[in-house]
Amino acid sequence: MAADNIRDRYQAAGHDHLFTFWSTIEESERKSLSRQLENLDVDRVNRIYKKAIASEKEAATDPEPIEPLPVEACESIVNDSPSEKTWRGQGLQAIARGEVGVLLMAGGQGTRLGSSAPKGCYDIGLPSHKSLLQYQAERIARLQVVAEKECNKAAGSVVVPWYVMTSGPTRRETEAFFTKNKFFGLSSKNVVFFEQGTLPCLTAEGKIMLENTSRIAVAPDGNGGLYAATRTPLSESSNSTVLSDLTDRGILYVHAYCVDNCLVKVADPVFLGYCISKQADCAAKVVPKASSSEAVGVVARRGEKFSVVEYSEISKEQAELRNAKTGELAFNAANIANHFYTTSFLKSVKSFEDDLAFHIARKKIPTVDLKTGKAIKPSEPNGMKLELFVFDVFPFTKRFAVLEVARNEEFSPLKNAPGSGADNPETSRRDLLAQHKRFLERAGAQVKGGVEIELSPCVSYAGEGLEFVKGKTFTKSGYVENPEELDALL
Repeated sequence: MAADNIRDRYQAAGHDHLFTFWSTIEESERKSLSRQLENLDVDRVNRIYKKAIASEKEAATDPEPIEPLPVEACESIVNDSPSEKTWRGQGLQAIARGEVGVLLMAGGQGTRLGSSAPKGCYDIGLPSHKSLLQYQAERIARLQVVAEKECNKAAGSVVVPWYVMTSGPTRRETEAFFTKNKFFGLSSKNVVFFEQGTLPCLTAEGKIMLENTSRIAVAPDGNGGLYAATRTPLSESSNSTVLSDLTDRGILYVHAYCVDNCLVKVADPVFLGYCISKQADCAAKVVPKASSSEAVGVVARRGEKFSVVEYSEISKEQAELRNAKTGELAFNAANIANHFYTTSFLKSVKSFEDDLAFHIARKKIPTVDLKTGKAIKPSEPNGMKLELFVFDVFPFTKRFAVLEVARNEEFSPLKNAPGSGADNPETSRRDLLAQHKRFLERAGAQVKGGVEIELSPCVSYAGEGLEFVKGKTFTKSGYVENPEELDALL
């Protein structure tokens, strides 16, 4: 598109200021700015801003009532639900039929961990020194084998495709990490990379900000950007998208999760089977809150619709409220960013996307003085970033389901730097090794005090396949890549 046409479009949208330095910048910078502006839907940006401002004002002046999740809306496997085995079988059958895909949100960097690499590349200090990504890849590989064996499928016939959402800063390094590690044993054709979108940073008045004289300031559009990202071409040379790939492969169900949880059950057959049995089009896994004061969002009801309510929105009295029948906290369903979708639901998001209100984060955004062209590094918030959260689609779900799972079996997030005391590499390592100890003990083995045994996901996905350890006592610590190696730790 010619520069004059681009300028006309931006002038009509109220953003002509982006051309303030057009006559003074180099030709190469003009081309770069033109590309950036041409690829941006400025009218959509204006709609998002207006909706976000209106929604923020409405929430402040006329908030919808917040109510706990109805007891009948959630089932639990924390105390061994009798339905768990049935759900697992249903999930495995769907996997064996090739109906299940996995969507990983892996756009974050390990900055708070003291690493500039993508968070999924992080080594939490296990004996094997495997990264989070390798653990998740090997769980997929093991699950494919389990589905083949239990559903009488030929070896190598079951495939669970993995859709890896990166961000601009992490895409190249993430792809290189997979390539360097030979996709951790998975076929590269079944690992699909795509990129989270960005949105311009805006002033309080909704004007797009310049980062410098020839580039607009942008920021990631939040993990809820995955919905738009699934419709975006996978590359400049391809019209294929995540949604079209799901369709081409015959994928009916998608499990989505965040990369920083070392205990995540990737494509968990129990969760899948539960959601399929409920005919849910969208669902969430939750864990019981650790305490009434835990700073975590909860799945609840906002008005008549399901939603995630942030801890800052719940009063102390609400947080401490208990269910009269169960004695548990009323607002107890802690959100862990672990979701189920049907492919048809993911396709439907476009139809109501304009009704989704982006969240405003007021930030200190480096910019440029429009009068002088000099760089500005603000000491106070001077603009806003707009984010959509992955759970913002919940209120638009027709058939929503919630499954409560045990925290010690399924949730140990990696958020903070080593030595910080909580949700850090040490707690991730501790929780994963403690789980492996439980796997062995449930299979009938004893593990001596102080002994740490790491079981590769290739040995067991969730404790299955360890019957041969019954009656054995393990006295040595170590890492086990295949079942035969366990005897060396007796």
